[in-house]
Amino acid sequence: MTAPRGKFISLEGGEGAGKSTLLAGLRGFLENRGIRLVQTREPGGTPVGEAVRAIVLDPMMHGLAAETELLLMFASRAQLVREVIEPALAAGRWVLCDRYVDASYAYQGGGRGQPLARIAELERWVCAGMAPDLTLLLDLPVSAGRARAAGRGESDRIEIEADAFFERVRAGYRQRAAGEPRRFHVIDASQPAAVVLLTATQALATLLAELPR
Repeated sequence: MTAPRGKFISLEGGEGAGKSTLLAGLRGFLENRGIRLVQTREPGGTPVGEAVRAIVLDPMMHGLAAETELLLMFASRAQLVREVIEPALAAGRWVLCDRYVDASYAYQGGGRGQPLARIAELERWVCAGMAPDLTLLLDLPVSAGRARAAGRGESDRIEIEADAFFERVRAGYRQRAAGEPRRFHVIDASQPAAVVLLTATQALATLLAELPR
């Protein structure tokens, strides 16, 4: 018998929202339930993707055009879908991904002003229907997120953007969540980390209920 197809969970949010902390908590929660898990990230997750990540986040790349950034993100995503996500799901593993295509709608769409229709066309071509079963969106006021991120060391090319950029990113994420309420679960990331994790695990209830007994 072939293994049931795995589940795909993406985690989204702006700077300082607490994604890394939640990812660690979710990984432990799922693995304690015997779920075979692959954790990955965007941009990155493959040798090609990590090379793209180095370019996109390099503060020295200040002249990178918005169109170039968008295409680089989808180039990394194309490799991740084919090399990591699809094979893992087909093998019955669950995939926990730190950002996915919604990030392009928020950052390159909302933040950079790239047309959403252009992003949607790239999504159709590159992702070929590969969408998360559940997206957890950590929502936090920009001022709070930036205050948290300030103590993490040297800022990358994205983190040095002005508050107005991140306000547009947040609005982009909230627009995505409003448009797909069945896939998105929005979590108030200003709460203590333990409360955020509990809320996230409760959102997994439907997916966990589908596991074979």
